[in-house]
Amino acid sequence: MPSDKMQKIVSLCKRRGFVYPGSEIYGGLANSWDYGPLGAELKNNLKKIWWKHFVQDREDMVGIDGGVLLNPKVWEASGHIKNFKDPLVECKDCHRRFRPDKLKDVSKCPECGGKFTKAKMFSGMFKTVIGPIEEEGLTTFLRPETAQNMFVNFRNILDSTNKKIPFGVGQIGRSFRNEITAGNFIFRTLEFEIMEIEYFIAPDANWKKMFESWIKAIYQYAGKLGLSKKGFYNHEIPAKDRAFYSKRTIDFEYKYPWGLDELWAIAYRTNYDLACHQKFSGQNLEYFDDVRHAKYIPHVIEPTFGVDRTVLALLVESYTEEKIRGGDTRIVLKFKPAVAPYKIAVFPLLANKKNLVKKAREVYDILKNEYLCFWDDRGNIGKRYRYQDEIGTPYCVTVDFDSLKDKAVTVRDRDSMKQKRVKISGLREFFNQKLK
Repeated sequence: MPSDKMQKIVSLCKRRGFVYPGSEIYGGLANSWDYGPLGAELKNNLKKIWWKHFVQDREDMVGIDGGVLLNPKVWEASGHIKNFKDPLVECKDCHRRFRPDKLKDVSKCPECGGKFTKAKMFSGMFKTVIGPIEEEGLTTFLRPETAQNMFVNFRNILDSTNKKIPFGVGQIGRSFRNEITAGNFIFRTLEFEIMEIEYFIAPDANWKKMFESWIKAIYQYAGKLGLSKKGFYNHEIPAKDRAFYSKRTIDFEYKYPWGLDELWAIAYRTNYDLACHQKFSGQNLEYFDDVRHAKYIPHVIEPTFGVDRTVLALLVESYTEEKIRGGDTRIVLKFKPAVAPYKIAVFPLLANKKNLVKKAREVYDILKNEYLCFWDDRGNIGKRYRYQDEIGTPYCVTVDFDSLKDKAVTVRDRDSMKQKRVKISGLREFFNQKLK
């Protein structure tokens, strides 16, 4: 990949409304970003595809939407309060802090060359206080992961759904981590979204076979998004680097402009989480297997997907620069139509001709009921095409003077730039074949 590809993507994201720097008019806030109109659509599309693929299309899955704030005892039981910490060193001169394991040279500050203090442990969780008086309120945390909502609601989900093991729970939600080494645009931020599954199985189930089945499902999801398997690397985490309760963990690494880095992951967590919550809460979280007439604490397979990292992977995968006739270069986001923010753009050839605008509005109204469409009458037709290429719109529809006679429009394909005349009466059928 070109060394400046990341810079080009960041610039495009701001220019076209995918991602903006957080709090920019006040000088910004490090490692915080806001999704603009196009970014919000892109993000929602990949989440909808995930929800349908992993939750709605499977009989063995249900979904929940848990809260960001949980009783602090949850984090005590899960081990986050004790273990969710990193060692940090501080420069004695510029007072910047760094994780020693991320430094190339631990003897001097990479910013100013100063000496470091001794390492101290630093919590990765954000604290907050519930109550009107801070000194008297309940100190809790913004959740650093979404998984615990599913574990603490395990009994409620069983009682309300009557699901039988094996079954899973899916959730999409925000998490917060006080990252010291945040960076690479939206790859690692203080606030982020996770799409996560806890799949509950019997202790003696063939977890290896189920694990492989989930890997297959994960790559099917990647295909639906338009992420090529060639860009992935399955990083098997060795036993010495896994959590002590994990029997197997894979990081699905993706080839970002700076190299391979974690996009998604899957882990076999045994029964660690439910067992801890049963112990700390005093509540019975055992499952009664009425086929075996036995009780047990279920084990868990956990696939995890970073929403923001997936957005970035889609931008990296789709970003294309092409030489076109005349020697110009066009920038195209070659999104798969399923994730593209807008599916169709509709133009009148000329914005100052009322009869063309009226007919184009009729076409727009026909299509917008089924697809998210973009109305564009700014500038000349060439500039409109370039704009739609940059935001990844798969098809452009132009109403011209011939449309008033033959009741057809010109449909332009984003990737090939080929144009085709299609009857207005046949547009729905045409796009149903192309976009569904």
